[in-house]
Amino acid sequence: MPDGKRLGGAGPRAPGPAQGLGGAEFAGLGLQFALAILLFAALGAWLDRRLGSSPWLLLVGVLVGAGGGFHSMYRKITAAQRRDAEARNAARAARQENR
Repeated sequence: MPDGKRLGGAGPRAPGPAQGLGGAEFAGLGLQFALAILLFAALGAWLDRRLGSSPWLLLVGVLVGAGGGFHSMYRKITAAQRRDAEARNAARAARQENR
């Protein structure tokens, strides 16, 4: 099999689930999202105590943390989808070449 073909001549396999985000990466994204909210909520609560503006800065902190966490999660997921699509297209092109 020096030319990269498998037995049966089916060509290279399509990329498997290991290409994209796995369970550990999804858990990490959820943890990062929660930590962003908690961090900004704590910062807002601290500023509320210092400035006497309770609960407004706490609410702003929660919203900013949720927005930032969601933005980070969105970027990582779309990058993983893009990598998966590129790998599928490369595998499809390799299969077409082997025909």
